[in-house]
Amino acid sequence: MSRIGKLPINIPAGVTVTYQDNVVSVKGPKGELSQAIDPSINVSIVDNVISFSINEESDVEQKQKQAFYGLYRALVNNMVIGVSEGYKKEMELVGVGYRVQNTGNLIEFNLGYTHAIFIQLPKEIKVETKSERNKNPYICLESCDKQLLGLVCAKIRSFRKPEPYKGKGILFVGEQIRRKSGKSAGK
Repeated sequence: MSRIGKLPINIPAGVTVTYQDNVVSVKGPKGELSQAIDPSINVSIVDNVISFSINEESDVEQKQKQAFYGLYRALVNNMVIGVSEGYKKEMELVGVGYRVQNTGNLIEFNLGYTHAIFIQLPKEIKVETKSERNKNPYICLESCDKQLLGLVCAKIRSFRKPEPYKGKGILFVGEQIRRKSGKSAGK
């Protein structure tokens, strides 16, 4: 049995959760999200607590049911946290001449290439950029959808992954890059 799947989810004040036609919908102050649930998992909402159980009559094999059990519980928990508190990711650009600026949800990166890189963010994500003197350029992304936020951060990071020799690239605030020493000179 899944240790994650059997944990109940408490619904905070101001958040409404509905389940019908194998779709869980969560609505709160930060937004609204929905997730389709496999029919091999039963969802019950009683007294502001969401609980999950395995449907023994479904045709899916037992190992797959147990995997779904923990997966859907984690996804719904992330949705409840997202619409009540929201998620925030902070990134910084480390490197000489690296710059970032945004106009609404359009971000422009100058990362040492011959051209600028533009990325249009989905409307569910709020972005803020800062460029202060003697500090690394900074990007702050906020959203209620943890999955979408992670995808966007991975895409942004793929433009210039942190490299281990000089430590340059796009990295999360507080992330430690494992540094390597360069070539050592011969005798």
